[in-house]
Amino acid sequence: MSPRATAVVCAGCGAAASADDPFPFRCRQAGTGDVDHVMTVQLDPALLRFPLGGDPNPFLRYRALSSPFDLARAHGLAEPGYLDIVARLDAAIARVDGHGFRLTPFGRSAALSEWLGSAPAGGVWVKDETGNVSGSHKARHLMGLLIHLEIVERLGLTPRRGGGGPPLAIASCGNAALAAAVVARAGGRPLEVFIPTSADPKVVARLEHLGARLTVCPRQDGVAGDPTYHRLQQAIRDGAFPFTCQGPDNGLTIEGGKTLGYEMVSELVRAGARLDRLLIQVGGGALASACIQGFQDAIRLGVPIPMPRIYAIQTEGGYPLKRTYDRIAQRIGSHAAPAAVDEALRYAATHRSEFMWPWENEPKSIAHGILDDETYDWLAVVRAMCTTGGSPIVVSEDELIEANTLARATTAIDVDHTGSSGLAGLLHLRRAGGLRAHETVAVLFTGIRR
Repeated sequence: MSPRATAVVCAGCGAAASADDPFPFRCRQAGTGDVDHVMTVQLDPALLRFPLGGDPNPFLRYRALSSPFDLARAHGLAEPGYLDIVARLDAAIARVDGHGFRLTPFGRSAALSEWLGSAPAGGVWVKDETGNVSGSHKARHLMGLLIHLEIVERLGLTPRRGGGGPPLAIASCGNAALAAAVVARAGGRPLEVFIPTSADPKVVARLEHLGARLTVCPRQDGVAGDPTYHRLQQAIRDGAFPFTCQGPDNGLTIEGGKTLGYEMVSELVRAGARLDRLLIQVGGGALASACIQGFQDAIRLGVPIPMPRIYAIQTEGGYPLKRTYDRIAQRIGSHAAPAAVDEALRYAATHRSEFMWPWENEPKSIAHGILDDETYDWLAVVRAMCTTGGSPIVVSEDELIEANTLARATTAIDVDHTGSSGLAGLLHLRRAGGLRAHETVAVLFTGIRR
């Protein structure tokens, strides 16, 4: 077998998955102690280089950085066979949703930069995911999982679907559910979606049209946390495959999302630009974790760019990540020496319940897509904020509305309030005096208005 360029390792306890484990998405130590178990894909810089050009499909352009490609190569599946599998899945997605995966726009918005008073050397860059599969970034996470499932079946590491492959399951009422339904339909796989009582009727109708099986999950008095997430956990215990956008349930979901970070790096290098700050809206945290790890991967593989400061945006309606960050920052103390940061993060990773727990009341906001009761992928995001000098930002409803109006007026992108909430964080940062005119900053517009 060829040397392996990737390894799947738990960020919480350090346990490594077997190189041939077909389902290394969940740590074998999960459920033990108070550890934040999240499996992460680590790249070997001695065996990989960062692809700055190539195919317009991100899952083909960046295939060498993915664990399914590495697994296929190690088991003798020739590269044309892998390319054929991804191309076939992408064509199936196009038949379901009208188009497949392509690189999405990322560049400086002259109008938005001018409105914010940026200097010519700086400005605001926007990553536009509203034209992606199913209208948001969520399908990237789930396409990565579908490719993994197809590869392990092709290699004979698991039974093919006719032989009893696991059903797919997700908890969501919006973009993640829609993305899962599109990708699962394209892959010919049954999907169960756990939705809240407040789910948008238009979203419900689309999910039903795509053939998803829906289970409505009301909140129960005295039970903390998202009821849809509780039902998902039961389904996973009963044997369902977590087709989710939450790293603790399926660490491999971050891989597909990392293509966002890879694309931003590629375009910055092409343009000869550097990024000073990256503002990312955070609900469950997978988007931020994926973008952060995408930049980190590129830097480890020798791409000559600095790591931007990371800012996580949450709403006044619910900000579990900000609460967690504050507790860790208090533990670090005023000097923030690297050793103190490392110690505090190690402690937090092994004492999860002291730092992350469900929001006590049902979170509510116009940016409903980032109202997760918990930030499931919190540790990677807090670590990045602590090590880059960034911070969490909590925005008001007025700021969310203002940012969305500004986004659509200056960029002509029909983004929803969740999708433009990173810009709300930028407005907040600017008003607080934390932004300099010469700096280059980036936001992600992640979901189309429905």
